[in-house]
Amino acid sequence: MHSNWRDCQEWRSEGLPLSTTSNEACKMYDATLAQLLGFYNDSSVGGMQKSADKMVEADPNFIMGQTWSCLLKRYSGQLTWRDAEFQTNVDDLVKRAETAEITGRERKHVNAAKLFADGYSIEACLAWEKILVDYPTDALAVKLAHDTYLDLGYQRQMRDSVARVLPYWKTTKPLYGYLLGMYSFGLVETDLYAPAETMARKGLEMNKQDIWSSHALVHVLEMTARYEEGIKFLNSTRNDWTTCDALAYHNFWHWALYYLEKGDFDGALGIYDAELGCKSEQGVKLHDAASLLARLEMEGINVGDRWDDVYEYCRPIIDSHVRCFTDIHMLMACHGAKQKELGQNLMESIRDYIRNTKGSNRDITQSGLPVFEAFEAYNDEDYGRAVDIIHPIRYDLVKLGGSNAQRDVFNMFLIHAALRAPGRYYQNLARQLILEREALRQKTPLIDQLMAKTVTAHMD
Repeated sequence: MHSNWRDCQEWRSEGLPLSTTSNEACKMYDATLAQLLGFYNDSSVGGMQKSADKMVEADPNFIMGQTWSCLLKRYSGQLTWRDAEFQTNVDDLVKRAETAEITGRERKHVNAAKLFADGYSIEACLAWEKILVDYPTDALAVKLAHDTYLDLGYQRQMRDSVARVLPYWKTTKPLYGYLLGMYSFGLVETDLYAPAETMARKGLEMNKQDIWSSHALVHVLEMTARYEEGIKFLNSTRNDWTTCDALAYHNFWHWALYYLEKGDFDGALGIYDAELGCKSEQGVKLHDAASLLARLEMEGINVGDRWDDVYEYCRPIIDSHVRCFTDIHMLMACHGAKQKELGQNLMESIRDYIRNTKGSNRDITQSGLPVFEAFEAYNDEDYGRAVDIIHPIRYDLVKLGGSNAQRDVFNMFLIHAALRAPGRYYQNLARQLILEREALRQKTPLIDQLMAKTVTAHMD
């Protein structure tokens, strides 16, 4: 882990000067950046939020310190359109940056942060890419673009953004190894599994605690149907990637998916209870918790009252609309907890959001409305309608964001809706969708169980 934080002179010598005379502010900038890239909280600086606070305390006029405050609020789910105080803070930052003696690069970061905070994620990515044309070793711009491309489902952009700048980085440069994990993830999301695996293992050779490299390798093993190998890898390296507390829960989710494909539903539930649900150390993690419970229920597993905790997590943030992908998982939670009224309130809130706001995030939510309608139909046991809605747009769902593994819940949703829908057409479709899955992932116990259901449905 990088811990020799860089001071003012060191940042200047790297061609990335920071407009502050405070060495402490520069060092806390570096500390916050390292933790963001590494998905961990460094206790020596009090964690990522504390190091960001220390950055501003060391120099209250440090524009990039104030920019970090804006970025971390946005990462936590804040958006200016629904938070007047945040809107004021962002507007004040932009005004200060206009007259402050800062570099052009820093000014571009401020403008990109405003776009990001205002819900213009696509435009923010374009702004970060412009920074990288002139400053390809700006790790903050690399990371922000990478994460946001993932949220947008921009897979090729996520891959190519790192590929363009990686040759400019010396292997000895601080934080270099994290780019290998990012590039590996872009490769796996564009189905380039062999080079993705090579790059992920190279990243882990440099830093065995690099969870993004671990995570990319986990994706490779899942997409190439190497489930036993995936379980062994996660188990043998657990002490390494669990040091990265800001993402470790997600690797556990992948662990549970391996169990699902093996047909070991008790194993998947065990992972949920220990690492993803309310009783876990970090509490409910919405995307992973909702997706796993939904997939288990599709397979006929009784998950008991586990949905109630996910619902309670969602209830106070039902109007947040940070991402369409998140809102879909909130709807899953409402349905799972049998909270139909809140589900209806969520749908109305989404429609209000589409009517009354602007930005690329809003546009993505509008394009995702049919997915919400399909889940509503499924919940009402109108399975044929659920299929009719989602089947024609299944290849467009990448626009909702998330990884291929995360969006696989929509593939399983379509299969199970088709299995439950009456009529030979839907049964034939279900069988073909399962055969398609088998061709991509090989035969697994889960696929065998799904295929057996097509026989049962045909007999009925």
